Amino acid sequence: MPELPEVETVRRTLAPVVEGRIVAEASFAWPRTCAGDPRATEEALRGQRIERLERYGKYLLFRLRRRGRESLLVVHLRMTGNLIVNGAPGEFTRASMSLDDGTAVVFQDVRKFGRWQWSERLPARLAALGPEPLEIGRDEFVARLRSRRARLKALLLDQEFLRGLGNIYADEALFRARLHPLRTAMGVGPRKARDLHAAIRAVLRHAIEAGGTSIRDYRDSRGAQGDFLRQIRIYGRGGEPCVTCGARVRRELVAQRSTHYCPRCQRQ
Repeated sequence: MPELPEVETVRRTLAPVVEGRIVAEASFAWPRTCAGDPRATEEALRGQRIERLERYGKYLLFRLRRRGRESLLVVHLRMTGNLIVNGAPGEFTRASMSLDDGTAVVFQDVRKFGRWQWSERLPARLAALGPEPLEIGRDEFVARLRSRRARLKALLLDQEFLRGLGNIYADEALFRARLHPLRTAMGVGPRKARDLHAAIRAVLRHAIEAGGTSIRDYRDSRGAQGDFLRQIRIYGRGGEPCVTCGARVRRELVAQRSTHYCPRCQRQ
């Protein structure tokens, strides 16, 4: 599933194309891509001016305005969704928008899990999400972390703790901070908690600079793959030697997700 760096990369590549443009038409080739009534949503989107394109965790928010009234189009890419500028419609096209300058934004989604939702305000499920990892201050992060009883890996995947962080970058941040994924959050000392805060921010910033991580389906809005895979230190390296110490990297299932760690660098 695209995580914060991938969604931010899509936002950065798509925003210059769509901001300030008016939606001429919207259509849903796969009705279930629309969270709501597809025909009503198509009508609601027609004529909307896209004021801004924002990211909210793993979600894209199209800030819209028509006749002085503001609204939102919330897009969740889920596992295989891609928003491609002037993409060729095909077998996996689930939705699209045509803009007033002739540009088309095509939503390709192999597994059909992606969703578009038009709303007059931020949906409640988004409002309940935690703070942005790149915005939360160090002291607040440390306090939030050390007040939780959950295991570190499970906690970092909890979108109500931090929004946007996912499996790849949780593993990478824990490795850089030399913290075991099964360690209890409230048992992490202040210094190591500060290390984790810094590691999360560093990993996410490096991944954004590299355009995200393409393992299978992810592409930015120009169709380009992300390049962070070459910088990954621990994720997906089960059975390989640790890049730091040479010990064999372990892979375990934590919170129903594949988790990779070095038993020597990340002692429990």
